[in-house]
Amino acid sequence: MLRFATWKIVSILAMTALAFLVIVPSLLPPETREAVSSHIPSWVPFKTIVLGLDLQGGSHVLLEVDSASVIKTQVENLRDDVRRVLREEKVSISGGIGVQSKGVQLRIPDAAERERILPKLRQLGAPIGGLSGGGSTLDLNDNGTGLIQINLTDAGIKDRIRRAVDQSIEVLRRRIDALGTTEPNIQRQGDDRILVEVPGLQDPERLKALLGTPAKLEFSLVADPGADQGDVEMLDQTDQPGKIPVEKRVMVQGEDLTDASPGFDSRTQEPIVNFKFNIRGGQRFGQVTSENVGRPFAIVLDGKVISAPRILGPITGGSGQISGHFTVESANNLAILLRAGALPAKLTIVEERTVGPGLGQDSIDAGKRAAYVGAALVAFYMLITYGTFGIFANIALFVHISLIFAGLILLGATLTLPGIAGIVLTIGMAVDSNVLIYERIREENHMGRSVIASLDAGFKRAFATIVDSNVTMFVAAAILYFLGSGPVRGFAVSLGLGILTSIVTAVTMTRMMIAVWYQFARPKRLPI
Repeated sequence: MLRFATWKIVSILAMTALAFLVIVPSLLPPETREAVSSHIPSWVPFKTIVLGLDLQGGSHVLLEVDSASVIKTQVENLRDDVRRVLREEKVSISGGIGVQSKGVQLRIPDAAERERILPKLRQLGAPIGGLSGGGSTLDLNDNGTGLIQINLTDAGIKDRIRRAVDQSIEVLRRRIDALGTTEPNIQRQGDDRILVEVPGLQDPERLKALLGTPAKLEFSLVADPGADQGDVEMLDQTDQPGKIPVEKRVMVQGEDLTDASPGFDSRTQEPIVNFKFNIRGGQRFGQVTSENVGRPFAIVLDGKVISAPRILGPITGGSGQISGHFTVESANNLAILLRAGALPAKLTIVEERTVGPGLGQDSIDAGKRAAYVGAALVAFYMLITYGTFGIFANIALFVHISLIFAGLILLGATLTLPGIAGIVLTIGMAVDSNVLIYERIREENHMGRSVIASLDAGFKRAFATIVDSNVTMFVAAAILYFLGSGPVRGFAVSLGLGILTSIVTAVTMTRMMIAVWYQFARPKRLPI
């Protein structure tokens, strides 16, 4: 037990040194940090700890999706789709298409035409969720007298609002990332609300103006080799490095895209993305694809090409599909990006707060005081109670705290006030493992065992207890992380990291220091 290989000692010391190097940038003044970062290669991880809204101040906005506008847009799109189907099938109606609160109605007097058009109208509905079914988005009712009512189902409306929130989150994230802020928190609150927290942004008016800016989606042809460079621009690709030549002429505007959803190809069962245009966009899209079969068609979002599928044939009818060896997740992500061309509905600000940097600094100072006092009291207790072994425990405690901060930096996690509370809690938990080991060593020594036998038995017999107690705490931290949100997650991250590092420092590092001490001191009795 007390024989440590040289490579193990070197590995532990190297890990400790690396942790110190990772946290050094966070300890430097901003001016010094910027000067040093300019001379460091880009591949070197030169990051600082990311402070949350409650520590560095910033803007907090709670938005609500206007469900009425979502339903209104869906009804208008349904009316356009019904009109298109009637035109394609050359079916005449009586009195036009009536718009209702959740659907449309029309009258087709001729029974033969009605029987011919009903299957086409039913096809306008889609499975809830796009991938897994679970009902249709439309409910078609034919009373037999010629009156046909097509209504949005409640499940379909709820699914559409959910997708509208997903789309809005993606749009907002892209907009806020352009500010260059660190770690904005954008997440769903309930069924139709979005929480936006931007640390470091003290101008809420700028944030509110940004939230109302729609994303820009365009469809253009990929330029052919030898094309006039004045008509071509090189655009970055989101899914792979390098640029792609795209014609400056916009073929179809993103404003004409009414929907995009993931699905499966009926022949190959591979994930695809289905998209749909309004009447104007469908006509233009059909014309472009008819005239450019075989050419790649670039989908450009905010000046970046998110996809460039090849046109395999004319795409008429106002809808089409994109295939390209997608996974279910990547198909869903692409559908969200396509829908992110513009906010799908009006977003209303229902809550707005600005946290000043002074309040954040007060929180940091309070957290520092709590951490310093807690660490000092724990270190003093260990030193008084265990003497030389207490020194080893205090060194391990210092390394333990350094590993937590290094882990937060490497993971890109945000440190919040609850996160500081989690770190302070793990300070006591870290030495708890040392207490278990030292007390076990004492018991073995009081039973008459030699020094080396007591040390060996203390580490071996306390190890199972340490692992059991830490595993149960880690499970609790994992539950908090996956089921919680916001500050609760911040607490769970720091607590989980603290549990993992405490096992490493209390068991491995303390054991190494005691082993080295024994080899050089060769004590006749234990110092505890």
